[in-house]
Amino acid sequence: MTRGHLPARDSGSVNPAPALYMIRIKGHLGATVLSAFPAMESHRHGGNTVLTGLLDYSALYGVLTVVEALGLELLELRQVAADPESAGPDGRGVNDR
Repeated sequence: MTRGHLPARDSGSVNPAPALYMIRIKGHLGATVLSAFPAMESHRHGGNTVLTGLLDYSALYGVLTVVEALGLELLELRQVAADPESAGPDGRGVNDR
């Protein structure tokens, strides 16, 4: 008996358009650690650090790999807006308000 595989979904592109992501990391990150995330903006929120940036899938997985490699504790990952045009002035998408 042979097993077949389901055909791969063809989304039309290998890497969809970049989206705005928010990544919350436990603790305050210093300048040295933040330099590992050049494509991301950072700010402190309570006792945590929030990184935001416009990333495609490969860049997102790259950032998550760096988070893991540095031993940082990932608290939250959220796609904030599908594209920068749909983000409001506060960086949140229409559905996040």
